[in-house]
Amino acid sequence: MNPPTGFAVKTHSEQRTRRNAEDLRGLGRLATDAVTGVTDMVEAMHRTIGGLAPPLGQGPTGPTSGIAGLVYRSVRGVTRLVGGGVDMALSAAAPLLGESQPAALRAAAVAALNGVYGDHLARTGNPLAISMYLCHANRVLHLDRKPLPTNELGPHPLLLLHGLCMNDQQWQRNGHDHGAALARDLGYTPIYLHYNSGRHVVDNGRELAHLLQQLFAAWPQPMQSLTLLGHSMGGLVARSAVHRAQLESLPWLKSLRAMAFLGTPHHGAPLERAGHWVDTLIGFSPYSAPLQGLGESRSAGIKDLRFGHVAEALPSGKQRLDLRRPVPLPIGVHSYAIAATRGASDLPNDRLPTDGLVPVASALGTHDNPTLALDIPDEQRWIAHGRGHFDLLNDPEVYERLKSWLQGSQAQ
Repeated sequence: MNPPTGFAVKTHSEQRTRRNAEDLRGLGRLATDAVTGVTDMVEAMHRTIGGLAPPLGQGPTGPTSGIAGLVYRSVRGVTRLVGGGVDMALSAAAPLLGESQPAALRAAAVAALNGVYGDHLARTGNPLAISMYLCHANRVLHLDRKPLPTNELGPHPLLLLHGLCMNDQQWQRNGHDHGAALARDLGYTPIYLHYNSGRHVVDNGRELAHLLQQLFAAWPQPMQSLTLLGHSMGGLVARSAVHRAQLESLPWLKSLRAMAFLGTPHHGAPLERAGHWVDTLIGFSPYSAPLQGLGESRSAGIKDLRFGHVAEALPSGKQRLDLRRPVPLPIGVHSYAIAATRGASDLPNDRLPTDGLVPVASALGTHDNPTLALDIPDEQRWIAHGRGHFDLLNDPEVYERLKSWLQGSQAQ
């Protein structure tokens, strides 16, 4: 099935090998954007103070005039001129700077940068912007090129989706990788998603839905089952992709047998809600309003964690107060959820603290509003007490729980 108008399926030809000049160009562009943004903020504060604006309400708008306005325009102009010159020079020098296999630290730093500013990087065409692709055995799967390796890909693919500010290689933690372990114990073929976690969850979900259709068509043997395993934001991206596949009746959905969520903020995370309210309070005064841009500059992906968005907003006039719409889990697909908490097992569930990032109820998909609650059976929910958010990636009890659940779903 063809993608909707206006959406282009990428070829996913990005390699792990990187041109060194591209990293330098990306950092140079980001520095140029930062200087320009700070200049805009300072000019806005100057305009407000010079205009003797009231302490609350709307301040003066438009560019500053006179010598001050000339100075600000000059700073922006020189910054863009220098940034453009550096970008052109690095582009020309790219063959001389060569290529390299990025180290784990570099890959983690770029993933974190994309988590915080990924939508800006993608929108401005910054070379540091991460594109979406699938990996197996630490190699990119080129779905648009040669046939996939038949002897390595079995009938039970397991797609692992990482969380915010992370990458596909970070499923390996303290010597353990859920994907590798499930391949060893249950015969799964682990496939790892690499994506820009700063983009809107809906945008990543839409792209993943079509990427999975490519994978389904290119798979060297019939898919007996497809399982999605998401950590943190990865679970939201998985749900969004399934929702998009349902809307478009994509054939790969027929192979989906199970979805497992580790610390996924199905109903949002309190830190992002706090950030939203801080931005709102800052915006009340024209003297502090320019600083609002610092908070607003966080990525669309982070903002989606306010309530756990997995679908497009409702049409104008039908929007809910909390900006959410109910997106149920797919019927006939086994769904599992594990929440972590720093609290002890003797505390009641409604008093358990978060895992450091995600509340227990949010991770389990429970909600006081029945239209928003996820229909996951109680026996397919579990709480890991005395653990943090990232312990879900390598905790032995978490793995054993996952293994027993998925073994049961394979047999059905």
